[in-house]
Amino acid sequence: MNFLSMEYFTTVANEKSFTKAAEKLHITQQTLSSHIANIEKEVGCRLFVRHIPLELTYAGQVFLQYAADFRQKYASMMQEFQDISENQKGILRIGIAYTRGRTIMPMLIEKFLEIHPYYEVRLVEDSNEMLQKYVLNGDVDLAIANFPESIPGIELHPFYFEEIVLLIARPLLEQLYGEETQHTIRKIENGDLSVLQNCPFVLGSPDDITGSIGRHFLRQANLTPVVKAQSDNVETILSMCVRGIGACFCPENLMKMTLSKSQISRLRGFRLSGAAKYQIRFGVLQQNYQWNAISEFMKIAVEAFPGS
Repeated sequence: MNFLSMEYFTTVANEKSFTKAAEKLHITQQTLSSHIANIEKEVGCRLFVRHIPLELTYAGQVFLQYAADFRQKYASMMQEFQDISENQKGILRIGIAYTRGRTIMPMLIEKFLEIHPYYEVRLVEDSNEMLQKYVLNGDVDLAIANFPESIPGIELHPFYFEEIVLLIARPLLEQLYGEETQHTIRKIENGDLSVLQNCPFVLGSPDDITGSIGRHFLRQANLTPVVKAQSDNVETILSMCVRGIGACFCPENLMKMTLSKSQISRLRGFRLSGAAKYQIRFGVLQQNYQWNAISEFMKIAVEAFPGS
């Protein structure tokens, strides 16, 4: 049994299919099946129930825990020896949400590669919930997300604060409220969202941080919104808001990085209460040794990002 055996087994367990795992590993299905059969022979137990999809036996679940631990320790060992030998190159895997990745990562990767040109940065884009799993499974070296205050097994470091703002296209305000527009704006500025009862909205998903916070403020105002559209993609929501399809909630920094100056000028923004502000953190696996590349990226990101 060797490192490849662990890698092959973990891939099959995650994909629940020899065919998909073989494609991902770029080997033949016959080679992969032979490796798994040899592992089962060596440990003396069946590790998979061979039906579609594949299912781990109890022995397979136990072996998966050891395999994951082995992979993490092996990766940590190789990273430490890279630092000892001052071999400043490698692949840094960073997990981040789609829109946040689109808006902040190009600048951060550029800054990092200016100082460390021999590294490759590999982005893994997914939801906050999945990013936690990727860190714990060792599938990414570092994740940037709206993490909870604490997560067992993950070491958290502060990065910057995001603040959700309410955005409404100026023409939509004029169309809805006419001569009462300025009066309505003052009421919204004073925290009274109830005046938006007849205003259409484009909202994020309830499971998304933006959609969740937006709905929180609407509930506080006892307002049942007229929802015209819903999307998990903040950029899509912003585009619809600029076109006057509806008001939206959006992180202010993402709005500034996503929209042009002329698009921003079409919008009227409103700050909300303290509940609209939340911390974005770095998350790394808790282990005895932390790769210098991870520390360097976090340091450069904090120095380079205007919201830090």
